[in-house]
Amino acid sequence: MDRAERSLHASSFGAAAGAYAEHRPDYAHDAVRWALEPAPGPRVLDLGAGTGRLTAALVGLGAEVVAVEPDPAMLAELRRALPAVRALAGSAEAIPLPDASVDAVLAGNAMHWFDMAVAGPEIARVLAPGGVLAGLWNLMDDGVEWVAGLARAGGSAAVGPRDTPAPWRSATADVHLPKTGEAPRFGSPERSLHPHGQRRTADSLVETLATRAGMLVMPQAEREAALGRIRAFLADRPETARGEFTLPLLTGVLRTRRL
Repeated sequence: MDRAERSLHASSFGAAAGAYAEHRPDYAHDAVRWALEPAPGPRVLDLGAGTGRLTAALVGLGAEVVAVEPDPAMLAELRRALPAVRALAGSAEAIPLPDASVDAVLAGNAMHWFDMAVAGPEIARVLAPGGVLAGLWNLMDDGVEWVAGLARAGGSAAVGPRDTPAPWRSATADVHLPKTGEAPRFGSPERSLHPHGQRRTADSLVETLATRAGMLVMPQAEREAALGRIRAFLADRPETARGEFTLPLLTGVLRTRRL
């Protein structure tokens, strides 16, 4: 994806901020704990915080959270849902915080949108020495047969290149963290996968997939055709045809420490 296409996808969520807040899953609590495990203190920046899914998990774990989000509509949803949280307009490339002011920077389903050549030094600037940088992604567990079928039915717009475990490992191998040879330096990255799930119906799963960036930037006719294929697939599967079911997920975490 080139820079212009990435910018188009990254800026697509605001138009669907309400649906995003309603339908996107939270993050496995074990994954959030693992991400924070090496942090030297409780001050956490949720960067690219969206509507506050990860922010809420951090608050629940007792972190001192500040959220930063560039999209006004997403930021408004976050402030509505979590009025006690300090929530600021800003981006990974221009973080509105002082130097060494946080012990951890976490990003939920957002780090792949960062221009790390610019964001890396900014993240390093706001992190205290020994601080943690971690990205979290909710992945569909395509080791489950019907989930693999859903991925095929939906196509790459619905289930993208970071949305299942194997492509996620490849995509995060070396591109989403500051380079270790740069100063200030970051340590070697670590990865972890944590079981998770989201209760859905066929209709609400379609609504969830409709909030994916690839879907949001599609021409309307193509988008409706893709969602129609997903509806037909879910209607034909015994696991999903009637009532509620659990969508099998894994929360993948990529973390490193500022040296």
